[in-house]
Amino acid sequence: MAERDTYGKAFLQIGNLWEANAVISEFVHGARLGRIAAELMGTRGTRMYHDQALCKEPGGGFTPWHADQRYWPLTSDHSVTAWIPLQAVPMEMGPLEFAAGSQRFLQQREALGLHISDDSERIIGTTLADCPKTAGAFDLGEVSFHSGWTFHRAGPNTTATLRSVMTVIYIDVDMRVGAPANDAQKSDLASWFPGLKPGDLANSPRNRVVWQRA
Repeated sequence: MAERDTYGKAFLQIGNLWEANAVISEFVHGARLGRIAAELMGTRGTRMYHDQALCKEPGGGFTPWHADQRYWPLTSDHSVTAWIPLQAVPMEMGPLEFAAGSQRFLQQREALGLHISDDSERIIGTTLADCPKTAGAFDLGEVSFHSGWTFHRAGPNTTATLRSVMTVIYIDVDMRVGAPANDAQKSDLASWFPGLKPGDLANSPRNRVVWQRA
């Protein structure tokens, strides 16, 4: 742990577990969470962008302020992350903290669209100093949803227990692939939209429709 940078101390991650496990696939493609995501986005349906397990190790560090959609080549703001703890998460384990309403800070996105780092923690934290913050513990079975442009962070895990979380990123069923604006988006285009190019409907084999209105 002492040899890692801030990002490396924050969590371990692995994506698209649904491709390796049938139970996980059934869960992340379940219509219940997909319908909630569509209702929150105001869309007629949802596709899966990708899933991701995030594990904050015992003694793991804080997760700096960031917005997820900084990494995603999308053409609209219609993206939602479901954050699903696999155990109860008390404050000592580092649950999510949100800058409430920050998804509406359209003019500040370019300046605040920073890679997860000490710089993002300092600059975003300072810029959003007057924005209301919300944070709280999670019981097992609770699920949190946040917009792709909601700025958020998490505290360190000061317990002796691994904090394991499953996340599922849902996008508008009509989402089109955007032109990558940075290296992270170029990487995500290749990983999560295989075979697609900017302007295409986001319907690669990895982006299955999860729920849509009848």
